[in-house]
Amino acid sequence: MPASPPHTSPHTSPPPITPDAELALEQAHLERARAELARMREHTLSLQADGGDAIAGESLARTLWLRARALQDDPRTTLFFGRIDTDTPERLYIGRRHVSDEDGDPVVVDWRAGVSTAFYRASPTEPMGVERRRRFGVEEGRLTAFEDELLTAGGPPGAQGHGEGQSQILAREIERPRIGPMRDIVATIQPEQDEIVRADVATTICVQGAPGTGKTAVGLHRAAWLLYAFGERLARGGVLVVGPNRAFLEHVGAVLPSLGEVTVRHTTVEELVGHAVVRAVDAPDVARLKGEARMADVLREAVWGHVRPATEALVVPRGSRRWRVPAYEVQDILDELRVRGVRYAAARAMLPQRLAHAVLVAMERSGDSPDDRVQDAVARSAAVKAYVRSVWPEVTPQAVVAELLSAGEGLEDDQRAMVWDRPRAPRSARWSVADLALLDEVADLLERTPSLGHVVLDEAQDLSPMQLRAVGRRASTGSLTVLGDIAQGTTPWATGSWAESLQHLGKALDGDDVHLEVLDRGFRVPASVIEYAARLLPHMAPGLGAPRSVRSHPGRLDVLAVGDPVAGTVEAVRAAAAHEGSLGVIVPDAWVDRVGSALTAAAVEHEVLDGSHAEERILPVHLVPATVAKGLEFDQVVVTEPAQIAEAEPDRRSGLRRLYVVLTRAVSGLTVVHARPLPGPLAGEAG
Repeated sequence: MPASPPHTSPHTSPPPITPDAELALEQAHLERARAELARMREHTLSLQADGGDAIAGESLARTLWLRARALQDDPRTTLFFGRIDTDTPERLYIGRRHVSDEDGDPVVVDWRAGVSTAFYRASPTEPMGVERRRRFGVEEGRLTAFEDELLTAGGPPGAQGHGEGQSQILAREIERPRIGPMRDIVATIQPEQDEIVRADVATTICVQGAPGTGKTAVGLHRAAWLLYAFGERLARGGVLVVGPNRAFLEHVGAVLPSLGEVTVRHTTVEELVGHAVVRAVDAPDVARLKGEARMADVLREAVWGHVRPATEALVVPRGSRRWRVPAYEVQDILDELRVRGVRYAAARAMLPQRLAHAVLVAMERSGDSPDDRVQDAVARSAAVKAYVRSVWPEVTPQAVVAELLSAGEGLEDDQRAMVWDRPRAPRSARWSVADLALLDEVADLLERTPSLGHVVLDEAQDLSPMQLRAVGRRASTGSLTVLGDIAQGTTPWATGSWAESLQHLGKALDGDDVHLEVLDRGFRVPASVIEYAARLLPHMAPGLGAPRSVRSHPGRLDVLAVGDPVAGTVEAVRAAAAHEGSLGVIVPDAWVDRVGSALTAAAVEHEVLDGSHAEERILPVHLVPATVAKGLEFDQVVVTEPAQIAEAEPDRRSGLRRLYVVLTRAVSGLTVVHARPLPGPLAGEAG
């Protein structure tokens, strides 16, 4: 087995060694780590799933399968990306998962382990016991370079790097072209990102992050860290990632499995509250009305309004006698159940036993001695069941919402006219996206929604108060990681305040267990692109600070005025395709077919990301409707006719925000193609 680099004391000078020889020793350690990982996986596969019974055995078999899957090596990358030499003889290799030898000694330390924190946060002013931090350059699963950072004055001597200049490895990894889904960022996590990732499981974190600051990656890595640090606690409730659409989820879906976490579920908000099939589209003002927080009170009144007053006595025949409970006594029972704070269905399930108990009291007053079996029989009797149906009917979410939207109870006259825009019947109603949140609210009023251990909510600025309530109730006894950018809010109900959004999620921004973090250092969007897009900020999000790009390369920005925007787009795509990496062609939604046909005619292979389903994304060119672009990123981006994209939104502010989103999807280069004048803030020199 290849030897590891020698473990010399950090307080003594190591024997002279050339950079090439040292890199060879590091590669040998990588090969050793791969061999140990393969041994660990083979051992896991050899274990027998004998749990004592069928159910336990099946559960154990799944656990072993998941464990073996998590131990699968990926030859395209390396098992470690860094090393720290501490002020003890200890030398730690930091990687994506823990690898140990047959004696249990660590060969690679999981990036989530407590001792790995120093790799991300140690600095010359706070070295955290680290004397040397080493980063590795990687190509096709092999180590190609290393770079050292000495953090203490008395640190060990050694080469500052081999094959790379100071910090070039980190910069190259951040700026490396990316084809396909989002990758993990464990090798490049910055100190401010690491603090968010490792926040306690009981803490809800809200991240205001400008484009390219890595907020999505931070949220996913936080989920991975929580599962590592609090696995048993979260295993009971689970972890859920909520994203804006299927194209986005496909884009980020490979991150957690690459970190060994394969049990996290990904869903959209619409799927989360999928109580019905969406077959209608609301006008913006109607959607905004349905999404308002006060609809929760309207729905609560609508649900509990089905409980009717007791106007007649309950009469229960039993044998030769008829037992009577006066209406006022029944009403006392109904009132008591209504104020107990339980759900509508739970209270309804209690009612038969409460009525039966009242009958038993009447029996005892007459001299009988009934027992619990008699009470159960009375509760199941036809008379009691019929009475319960008459005063406390069983209802469904579809029936309650259909009745509300048809009658408009609890709404003003003008609002009632807005929502009554199509026939409403529970079985034939044509539900909209906004209706789904109303259905979910009613479902929770009827029966309590189970809470998860942790929820990661991305693009949270675009959710309505009612949608936020739906997500929040899934974390009523857990915590959340809330990710978004107020400047990128494009829906009719986009939030203007994280304090407001958190309130709808059931959390208080001024609470001890809730923290707001701001990420404004852009690692993925180059300076030329972010500065161009930031021209829009004063006109759409006054007071919000502009992001700062920390990329070493300014990127490419071309603004092309053309006569035919479709033909101009084809030419821009051909030019952009000469650059390395993925290419996104973002167009007005109504232009997807036109531009797609033109690309096909020009023999440009491409695929459409329409947001409705997961795409394989195996082709380098992706045609993206403007409304689907949020959360995606491409190395090269061509944006077609910005004025048309902006005008497709219901108002000017929403239009500029949509434009801000599509302009900030570029990682390396942006080409803007336009025949019409650019929106005011973008007019002038590209810079």
